[in-house]
Amino acid sequence: MELAVLRVEGLPDAALDAAEAFYEAWLPQARALARSQHTAIVFPAAPYDHRGWRLAAVQDLAREAAPQRVNGIAGDDDETIAATLQWLASAPGVTGQLLAVDGKRAEKV
Repeated sequence: MELAVLRVEGLPDAALDAAEAFYEAWLPQARALARSQHTAIVFPAAPYDHRGWRLAAVQDLAREAAPQRVNGIAGDDDETIAATLQWLASAPGVTGQLLAVDGKRAEKV
């Protein structure tokens, strides 16, 4: 299954500022992708206080884009992100999730 990947970069460190920057700079592109194909949004690793706004964005996009699937991945380990993208591409029932990956918590896929 084809999976579009949007890699979000350049967000501020503070959670509120990062949320604002995402909605201004990245949401239009995320919406366009999600309307036409299954989409994974890859966020850089961030402190715990970013999880709330990221999860809300992914869940709202998933509801809006249904039946297309939208999921988020947060992390900086390229190998683990690639494995997670591969898994999401073959997981037809998974949508609206934000998966934190770091390459240290699970066995290699």
